[in-house]
Amino acid sequence: MVSATVPAAATPNAPAAAAATPTAPAEAPRRAAPTAPIGRIPVVDVFPVAEAGRFPAKAVAGEAFPVRATVFREGHDAVAATAVLVDPDGRDHSHALMVDIAPGLDRYEARLSPDREGLWSFRVEGWSDPWATWVHDATIKIAAGVDVELMLTEGALLLARAADRDEVPAEDAAVLRDAGSTLHDVHLSPDERLDVALADRVRDVLARTPLRDLVSPSPSYPLVVDRPLALAGAWYELFPRSHGARYDEYTGRWVSGTLRTAADELPRIAGMGFDVVYLTPIHPIGSSNRKGRNNSLLTEPGDPGSPYAIGSADGGHDAIEPTLGTFDDFDAFVARARELRLEVALDIALQCSPDHPWVTEHPDWFTTRADGSIAYAENPPKKYQDIYPLNFDNDPVGIATEIRRVLQVWIDHGVTLFRVDNPHTKPLDFWQWLLADVRKDHPEVIFLSEAFTRPAMMATLAKVGFHQSYTYFTWRNTKEELEEYLAEVSGDQGAWMRPSFWPTTHDILPPYLQASGGPGFAVRAVLAATGSPTWGIYSGYELVENVPRPGVEEQIDNEKYEFKPRDWSQAEHLGIALLLGNLNAIRRGHPALRQLRNLRVHPTSDDATVAFSKHLDAQHSPTGRADTVLVVVNLDPWNAREGTVEIDLAALGLPEQVTARDLLTHEEWTWGSSAFVRLDPAVRPAHILSLETP
Repeated sequence: MVSATVPAAATPNAPAAAAATPTAPAEAPRRAAPTAPIGRIPVVDVFPVAEAGRFPAKAVAGEAFPVRATVFREGHDAVAATAVLVDPDGRDHSHALMVDIAPGLDRYEARLSPDREGLWSFRVEGWSDPWATWVHDATIKIAAGVDVELMLTEGALLLARAADRDEVPAEDAAVLRDAGSTLHDVHLSPDERLDVALADRVRDVLARTPLRDLVSPSPSYPLVVDRPLALAGAWYELFPRSHGARYDEYTGRWVSGTLRTAADELPRIAGMGFDVVYLTPIHPIGSSNRKGRNNSLLTEPGDPGSPYAIGSADGGHDAIEPTLGTFDDFDAFVARARELRLEVALDIALQCSPDHPWVTEHPDWFTTRADGSIAYAENPPKKYQDIYPLNFDNDPVGIATEIRRVLQVWIDHGVTLFRVDNPHTKPLDFWQWLLADVRKDHPEVIFLSEAFTRPAMMATLAKVGFHQSYTYFTWRNTKEELEEYLAEVSGDQGAWMRPSFWPTTHDILPPYLQASGGPGFAVRAVLAATGSPTWGIYSGYELVENVPRPGVEEQIDNEKYEFKPRDWSQAEHLGIALLLGNLNAIRRGHPALRQLRNLRVHPTSDDATVAFSKHLDAQHSPTGRADTVLVVVNLDPWNAREGTVEIDLAALGLPEQVTARDLLTHEEWTWGSSAFVRLDPAVRPAHILSLETP
């Protein structure tokens, strides 16, 4: 049992501080608080920074994340900027020369890459660039015959100053001194002398160790760095009770699968290349108001009820449903998963059955209605009569302390990830405290936010500490919707909100998949696996389970309310399981696909064909080689589509012609900046192409 102390400053729903006494009219106006002085070379609008650093930006070890700032100065002298990464020990870890990405707007960018987990920081240093200033002026003046010898002498003096610095290696210093001597050589023409100073070898030296004057650092801003699985991983969801469940003809009742029988599925899941096996709640299920099949209010004998109606006489969130087994069985499940290099995620749903021990022990943790009854959960028109939601207004510290204790129980039994059900219905200050407290003791633990709600809440849940977030991907279907959404999730919001793409969940079967069959399931799997570093599959996706319950976007005979054993031998002829395995293998073989903020949408001529690339420079790649993957998908699951894809090869650091190697079929083509594609969903709905220099 863990002792969780809620700090006063972070206590959920703590009373607001007393309002300041208004200033009397006769009192002299107060002087405004002093602001931080601006640097000699101003550095403003630093990114990624939220509310002046109130919420730290996010990265993972090995991720190349962008840093941007606006840097300028008075007059016409050249300026430049350096991004500096500071490690958890407070030492400068690395720096990167920033590139002007918006000429005329003074906007600079570089990418930094932390190499381990912890609380890091970063800053931007603006500086005057005397060498760039000289190059600009000398090029113009020497061409015009103005102050020629004076300009050459000033260049030689700059090179001598640059060469004399301690940080410049001897061989580089020699290059600079040699160029400086040439600038003094009156036997050469001014143009010849200038050409030597502007040679690539001189530029390369000054790019590595630039001559920086008037260095002006920005404030340092926080950066929290997690382990790589917080950014990139493949999740597989299952209901343990369905795996191994059987119908007993003699008794006429179902017999539940167990954690032991569910463990028998782990080799199949690992064989498809998944990283995480995610279990829906495994706690005791209440009997009061238990739901029957398809969310019916009427139950039949043997109906197992919803695992989200947590709590019975057998215990609450810190216990295991007896029909699933014991903690020994759970420990065996975790151990088997680890043997197969799978981590275990557990669904945390902070709600209770009417039979939960908390209801009798802490009735003040719930909402009591005027008639004395406890209010059950509602999301009109949906009603959840078998669930009582927690009310954090009455005893926030008591609730927070107990939930922290519950999480520790599962962490102690090997759970390393939590999928949190409906976190947007709980207070944000509670989440900020809880996630920080878990991080303090267990920085390896990852939390996925299942918040399909308004953008402000989703974004702030990410900022207060959730590592990953469900997204609107499930409902983005058209070319325009997908292009816009892919650009959005891989853009600036990626500094805080890491997306997790799920084609379906146990709650959601979108209309596109209801109508499109196997080809549609293939399309959405390709988009999810390549469009986001983290993606997930709900068990049964391999069998193209696409029949909805009439009038709602969820499956008929929903597994939330009944046992659902599956015949996995039927998956082979459908091909989706093979595709899932291929997608995960491709993701593991191409580090560009395990990054978020490197996605570029490419124009296509067909209105049902979407194309995007992911590129990783060699300097940030774990292989030491650049990696570029281009994905082209036919969104039409019924018809073949054809057209051209326009590829900005130069922006990807590639030559005018490349070898395009299809990672699904192993075919190869030579492509230029405009390529013709034809995709037939009956044969292949997509290309996943490695673009390589011939």
